[in-house]
Amino acid sequence: MQSSTAITPAKAWLESLRPRTLPLAFSSIIVGSAVAAWQGHFQLGVMLLALLTAGLLQILSNLANDYGDAIKGSDTADRIGPMRGMQKGLITQAQMKRALVITVVLIMLSGSALIAISCQQPSDVLGFLLLGAVAIIAAITYTVGKKPYGYLGLGDISVLIFFGWLSVVGSYYLQTHRFEMSVILPATACGLLATAVLNINNLRDIETDRANHKNTLAVRLGARNGRYYHLLLLLGALLCFALFAFYYLASLSGWLFLLATPLLLLHGRRVLRDQTAIGMRPLLEQMVKSALVINLLFSIGVMLS
Repeated sequence: MQSSTAITPAKAWLESLRPRTLPLAFSSIIVGSAVAAWQGHFQLGVMLLALLTAGLLQILSNLANDYGDAIKGSDTADRIGPMRGMQKGLITQAQMKRALVITVVLIMLSGSALIAISCQQPSDVLGFLLLGAVAIIAAITYTVGKKPYGYLGLGDISVLIFFGWLSVVGSYYLQTHRFEMSVILPATACGLLATAVLNINNLRDIETDRANHKNTLAVRLGARNGRYYHLLLLLGALLCFALFAFYYLASLSGWLFLLATPLLLLHGRRVLRDQTAIGMRPLLEQMVKSALVINLLFSIGVMLS
């Protein structure tokens, strides 16, 4: 394991920011924008600000997760996943608190700019201000506070809501200024894929999480059932994309996402066969890449339709 003397503070901060998780935040905005473009309502400025805001919210969640787990002692030396800056002693509590405050301020600035250029009615302004506040609170309270919901097994439903329904439907609404039930299908698919990423992370950390009373859904289900649950997430995402293509897209290009199906099937097979927690470590990055690929292929297919 890498010692704290072999890493610079800058690299420690980079590890805590976790840039590799940003595709999860970006892909849902891209999917919502692709559906808006398919209906002739694409707005580049809105999409770019939505991407910035979503990325900052993801960073806030990452930093808060490190802070909360470090304070509660969940990030121990026995953890299979990579050690973060606070765990290595390279980032203090005070420094992380300042980073959280700065990130919240940046989110408020980018979110306000997004609302200013996209919302046309006072009700929309109020609604998205409220959603932004809820998103900030949810990002922080996943592991921070007396009863963080990530320790209660509620992280999966939170990811489905924020990385799926709210991100996709929100980015779509900000460009089209209307809501349609059809958007729920790709939104659910995005949310299920993001939840699958979280589930791999939790399967990797299942033993240390259980020992530290972090009762994630993987801990509650157990290692074997958690793997079956993972397969259901992948199949559910494929089904949602397929239903949208079948009912709403008239072109074969709408089925472009099927090209990523072998990636998901091979990934699911490895998850099911490898019953060890340490075996999940390389599969986490693989799941992130697979989710990004299928979301991008779906988005391209929608726009070509």
